[in-house]
Amino acid sequence: MIMAVRVHETGGPDVLTWEEVEVGEPGAGEVRIRHSAIGLNFIDTYFRSGLYPAPNGLPFIPGNEGAGVVVTVGEGVSHVKPGDRVAYVGPLGSYAQERLVPGDRLVVIPDGVDDKTAAGMMLKGMTAQYLLRRTFNVTSDTTLLFHAAAGGVGLIAGQWAAHLGAIVIGTVGSAEKAELAKAHGYTHIINYREEDFVERVREITGGKGCDVVYDSVGKDTYPGSLDCLKPLGLWASFGQSSGPITDFNMGLLAQKGSLFATRPTLFTYIASRSDLERTAADLFEVVKSGVVKIEVNQEYKLADAAQAHKDLEGRKTTGTTVLIP
Repeated sequence: MIMAVRVHETGGPDVLTWEEVEVGEPGAGEVRIRHSAIGLNFIDTYFRSGLYPAPNGLPFIPGNEGAGVVVTVGEGVSHVKPGDRVAYVGPLGSYAQERLVPGDRLVVIPDGVDDKTAAGMMLKGMTAQYLLRRTFNVTSDTTLLFHAAAGGVGLIAGQWAAHLGAIVIGTVGSAEKAELAKAHGYTHIINYREEDFVERVREITGGKGCDVVYDSVGKDTYPGSLDCLKPLGLWASFGQSSGPITDFNMGLLAQKGSLFATRPTLFTYIASRSDLERTAADLFEVVKSGVVKIEVNQEYKLADAAQAHKDLEGRKTTGTTVLIP
């Protein structure tokens, strides 16, 4: 038996319970790993609250991201072996001391990247990768707006986009977070508690607007995000930390300049093994080269996951947070 965090009924952070569970031996194509660190992400709160239904119903173990050591491998697994350091994103179940993972979801952590960094960067870092390299191919000709610039994805994306030569505009909710974003590649910072971000973007861009807006906030930034775009610009709505958008009007895209809109998710972009390997390799390369620095700003014991969720939803965290089993 090992210890894990489980959800028996959806709701607030207090529904996270610390209890014993059975893991079992890996079946064909599976790997049993012992976690050394587990990533904390906003999507964890969506499953916990019931906003996103758990695929296999209740009860379930939350968490989509982790790093650790291979304990045993099942039949047919050849790309990892016991003792290898590995990391992964998905499926649900990372809030546990040990777990079974489909072998094709694991990537070997390269030398030069520690376990905490790997655990905290897989979901956020690969999200930044697909947003900047595939959803919209950011270049030196790009002007972009990234909401929640001081969040985990935002700090990675700011550094990466700056390396690509883009003009990077970010929104934050405090002076402290503004300083953090400024130190991570953002050309211009907008404190949305003090300024109208739409008006400020227009000022910064000379009225032209941005090529792309990356929006993980949702309700509070809609439809303002659309007003920050050039004609034919792209709105990439990849999260909803302030709540879901419930009244999206397709007609607005025409009215505001024949805009494009997408609701991407990482799991689509890494569904195939080849896409997962390519995305992870790109991320590991920019981290190892120093282009992107992953800063683990908060650590919690796994048993204290409820407090970690409270702090995350209360916007008390910055950058990357990990849970330690």
